[in-house]
Amino acid sequence: MRGGRDIAAVSDVSFDLAAGECLALVGESGCGKSVLVSALLGLLPANARTSGSALLHRPTHDGGPGPAGQDEPLDLLAADEATLARTVRGRRVGLVPQSPAAHLTPVRTVRSQLAETVRELKGLRGKELAEATRAAAGRAAFPADHLDRYPHQLSGGLAQRAATALALVGDAPLLLADEPTTGLDRDLVERTVDELRAHTGEARGLLLITHDLAAAERIADRVAVMYAGRVVEVAAAGDFFGGPGPRHPYARGLLAALPERDFTPIPGMPPELGRLPDGCAFASRCTRASAACARLPAPDGGVACHHPVTTGRPACRHREGSTV
Repeated sequence: MRGGRDIAAVSDVSFDLAAGECLALVGESGCGKSVLVSALLGLLPANARTSGSALLHRPTHDGGPGPAGQDEPLDLLAADEATLARTVRGRRVGLVPQSPAAHLTPVRTVRSQLAETVRELKGLRGKELAEATRAAAGRAAFPADHLDRYPHQLSGGLAQRAATALALVGDAPLLLADEPTTGLDRDLVERTVDELRAHTGEARGLLLITHDLAAAERIADRVAVMYAGRVVEVAAAGDFFGGPGPRHPYARGLLAALPERDFTPIPGMPPELGRLPDGCAFASRCTRASAACARLPAPDGGVACHHPVTTGRPACRHREGSTV
């Protein structure tokens, strides 16, 4: 709610994420990606409201209740603050925050913050705690000789690695990485996303929230595209970045705007979330729009568009040496 009005920051979002999978959630700034992350962790402002469900499964060793040997799912949107604080954040869901420096305690060293997290999540003390703290730093390639530095003494890249190390301590089944590469040079971007993917392994899922399509192309299995608070397309990464390309005109526009592709920006600006049209929010920027777009399109085959692209040359091509 803003200024006495209800603002639908995120609407009609639906996707799943399996263990061992990376789903990249992409879109322009302000489309609702970070709001979605905050909703999943119960970190929205007090005047915000949520509806629907976000079910988090956890595999069990005894084939307990739930499908495919999983426990009864926890609905993150319905969980109270005590449950989220004690059993979810850091334990079942890890977060690499969008602004790592702002999430690190400024008056404590990286070592003390890591040690506190290790002690809280793993119950270690003494020599075991010290060894586990160093190991936690190593998982995120944070240099041991910087552990006794304070956050203001770290570069942006090192602050990012410290935040990543804190997020990985609990080996959470679900890892949320919210713009984890902002402000990093290309080499560090690739190293960071590779580390996140490597730590996902077969047992953990990774939701990568990013505007960096090159990073998404590098590690994602699937791509979900958000526009004006809605998911407008979900596609396999191989199809999205190569092959036929994306089907939604907005998604194709995102790729065409990249310097290594057509370098053609999408005309216009996204609508304000408080003034969304009744129909397709992208219609005013879309060359394929028609009178039908005055109605809100329902997702059909993974794309929410009245006029999805079905023919023509691929919207984009793989760069030499790229991986998906």
